[in-house]
Amino acid sequence: MLKDSQAFSGFAVKDLDAAKDFYGQTLGQNVSIGEMGMLEIRLAGGATVMVYPKADHEPATYTILNFPVKDIDAAVDKLTSAGVKMEQYGNPELPQDGKGVARDPQGPAIAWFKDPSGNILAVLQTDRS
Repeated sequence: MLKDSQAFSGFAVKDLDAAKDFYGQTLGQNVSIGEMGMLEIRLAGGATVMVYPKADHEPATYTILNFPVKDIDAAVDKLTSAGVKMEQYGNPELPQDGKGVARDPQGPAIAWFKDPSGNILAVLQTDRS
């Protein structure tokens, strides 16, 4: 029934202007305010994510958006130099290094950070060659 629908994802933030600055300026994404007054993030590959304001927003306790990168250490260094704080979760089953990167031999190298509304985002490197 929906096979031809161009679905899109979305999430809420407390402050749309802060989100626009963070996703556009800090993360370098292509952002604009769309027809419905929501922030549109146009990701590489053509996907669009809608971001909408919600006064009583409470961030999810899981990763809402992942950014695959070729070099996780370079990505973390750039994020950190832009003022982004990498999260440290203290999980002994998935230890993180001093940069905040978890290097699970069974999965991708991954590091987490938050947007201004507390939403959890991640950079991950799936190719470790």
